[in-house]
Amino acid sequence: MSKVEEFEELRPLLFSIAYRILGSVGEAEDAVQETWLRYDASTTVPDSAKAYLSAAVTRLSIDVLRSARVRREEYVGPWFPEPLLADPYQDPERAAELADSVSMAALLLLERLSPLERAAFVLREVFGFGFDEVAGAVGRSEPACRQLVVRARRHMAEGRTRFEADRRERAELAARFFRALSEGDLDGLRGLLAADVSLAGDGGGKAPQLARAVLGADKVARLLAAVYPGLLALGVSCEPRPVNGQPGAIFRDREGAVLNVMVLEVLDGQVQGVRLVVNPDKLGHLGPVADPWVLHEELRRSRQGGAGS
Repeated sequence: MSKVEEFEELRPLLFSIAYRILGSVGEAEDAVQETWLRYDASTTVPDSAKAYLSAAVTRLSIDVLRSARVRREEYVGPWFPEPLLADPYQDPERAAELADSVSMAALLLLERLSPLERAAFVLREVFGFGFDEVAGAVGRSEPACRQLVVRARRHMAEGRTRFEADRRERAELAARFFRALSEGDLDGLRGLLAADVSLAGDGGGKAPQLARAVLGADKVARLLAAVYPGLLALGVSCEPRPVNGQPGAIFRDREGAVLNVMVLEVLDGQVQGVRLVVNPDKLGHLGPVADPWVLHEELRRSRQGGAGS
């Protein structure tokens, strides 16, 4: 097998590792591409291409994450991972770990870890690498890596919320949610939301966004029922589909450009959380991106016109 064939066979795994460490589709793709460039230029013939390339993409991702953490500390408003529509790497034996680890809730928990803890946890707990492989990837001894994973497990367990496992139930609830959303059905929305539901948006200062999270079923339902029917009346479309393994939807303007992405967190037959990614910088991998300020102004004018009629 040639270098190119080896690399392409492992590309889905390399991207999935990098995305979980970085929480960014663009940065993960860049890390994978840099891994290829280094592999192609190397004269080393590794015993295991998988171990070699996984270690290389992990080290690159750790370096990127260290610099990214500084930017995220200065980020305007809540920071959410870039939405991922489909994980390219599949492993039936680790399907549960892979699905759980890509949710936005899990990725936000991973943000609490140090770069080394995060990388060690991802390699060991998500992808099942041996501690010898983890040690080679992060540049620490095996005992040190065991400690990194123990600390990471503890931090993840402290904040973890298990979401609805039954995909059919989640899909049915999401269908009812988005139907009520499009109709502006306040009572319908309220009935699907948990009493302590939270709604938060990531605009990064580059799109209209909430000043703070909205809490409680009544407040969240009223906000959604007030905003989204108006957007749909302006030609915005709602495209329900899984996002980061959870029920979600892509909203597009009348030209088909991406306006925002919504992700639902479902537990016990109710929506526990609603996350909105509206920062245009985080949507480019999904296609052409709409100007959210234009839609915001159109919505404002339509409301004024309606109020004046």
